[in-house]
Amino acid sequence: MPEPHNLSDLPPRLLIAVGGNAIHPEGIKGTSEEQMTVAAEAAQTLLPILELERELVVTHGNGPGVGKTILRQVLARHRVTPMSLDICVANTQGVTAYLLMQAFENALRKTGNPRHAIGLVTQVEVDPSDPAFAQPTKPIGYFFTEEEAKSLEAEFGWTMVEDAGRGWRQVVPSPEPRHICDISLVDALASRGTIVIAGGGGGIPVVRDAAGIRRGIEAVIDKDLTSQHMANVLGIEHMMILTSVSQVALHFGTDREQRLGTVSVSQMKRYQGEGHFAAGSMGPKVEAAIRFIERGGRRAIIAHLEESLPALMGEVGTHIVADD
Repeated sequence: MPEPHNLSDLPPRLLIAVGGNAIHPEGIKGTSEEQMTVAAEAAQTLLPILELERELVVTHGNGPGVGKTILRQVLARHRVTPMSLDICVANTQGVTAYLLMQAFENALRKTGNPRHAIGLVTQVEVDPSDPAFAQPTKPIGYFFTEEEAKSLEAEFGWTMVEDAGRGWRQVVPSPEPRHICDISLVDALASRGTIVIAGGGGGIPVVRDAAGIRRGIEAVIDKDLTSQHMANVLGIEHMMILTSVSQVALHFGTDREQRLGTVSVSQMKRYQGEGHFAAGSMGPKVEAAIRFIERGGRRAIIAHLEESLPALMGEVGTHIVADD
């Protein structure tokens, strides 16, 4: 597929998935002031895209926030009753959406642009019989000593695993996203020109019974897979996953490292099968990109947050496209 040569070549609707480092990068304490500053910097970086006359949906990660929320609960558990994991996700989803929403509008107002942004607290339905619930694998939160881990397992019923000599960490189920609740609201708001921030942290995991009654469930959904699912349901042709690296690479971090530019989905699946993309880093992003193309998308971009507009224009980043 040819890359866009100018802004008029871009499709009418875009989805951008922003990594959790947009709000809480490594190396900060995570104070309110720091998070606001980082959100403002992200908004300034994204401003050229925010100002495009395109319908725009933005999703985001919230991993660092969930980890800190859980640690606060551990430290305060003898005085404050801990919240369930779905509520922790909702809590951090709302906070991150608030920070981005405010930062986006502030950046736009400085240029005289009246465009609005809104954050939607988004539930995502999962299948209660998803195999992930029988085998938790997604690490969240902080590292603990073995003694602390055993205590937390006994007190909270957590599943704790040892991680490569770095300590013990909680792992939780990561089921597949099946349905974005209120997707019609995302569609309607985007259609009227509002920047819609939704699906944060993969969405609040919920299950629904035969009567249509929903309830939260203890899990964390992969945010890239939720972004992909949302993009496909909304009929979006171009999805961009923004992270902390400029391109996807083979043999990453070695003297054989090979960065990827434009790659067909069949080539990317072959690289995936060869084990090039780690489950805890690039793996979910590549899987989301592959699914997006196979389910109707035209182009999935993986690029650095600070190179968002050049990546959208095809100048940088990794671009996964359908086979000719």
